[in-house]
Amino acid sequence: MDREQTEKLYQAHYMRVFSYAMTLSGDRTLAEEITQETFYRAFAKADKFRKESDEVTWLCAIAKNYFYDEKRRQGKTGPIPEGTDLPDPGKGIEQTAVDRDSSFRIHVALHALEEPYREIFELRVFGELSFSEIGTIFGKTENWARVTYHRARLKLQERMEKQ
Repeated sequence: MDREQTEKLYQAHYMRVFSYAMTLSGDRTLAEEITQETFYRAFAKADKFRKESDEVTWLCAIAKNYFYDEKRRQGKTGPIPEGTDLPDPGKGIEQTAVDRDSSFRIHVALHALEEPYREIFELRVFGELSFSEIGTIFGKTENWARVTYHRARLKLQERMEKQ
């Protein structure tokens, strides 16, 4: 892969890979590291890409593998905690508190979801991947990804109602 091709690949897919890495890690710094390592590995092994899937699907699979390798290497389980966000100055303090509380409740319910429901939901909502791409990442069909996402939404909704 020449310099122009690598630049095109990077420009075309950086944000989607970074978004996916944020979904996996929940940490901006780690997501940047995952994204950087993903493109490094992709460029180093570009000749082995068989074009059986989309480039972004291939890149997300590399990112996922790297993330799980790092978790195993570090001996960590579960998501990496996210840093505290500063309040939005355009919102009133009451709305900020309500938004933060709602967001926290959603994250608690999402964290309690079992796999693969949690990851499918995160890939679809936060990673903005298509069902076809999600299915490819898991080595399953597009229909499987749709059904699993729908079930994840129902489970999340049930947990939110219980809270």
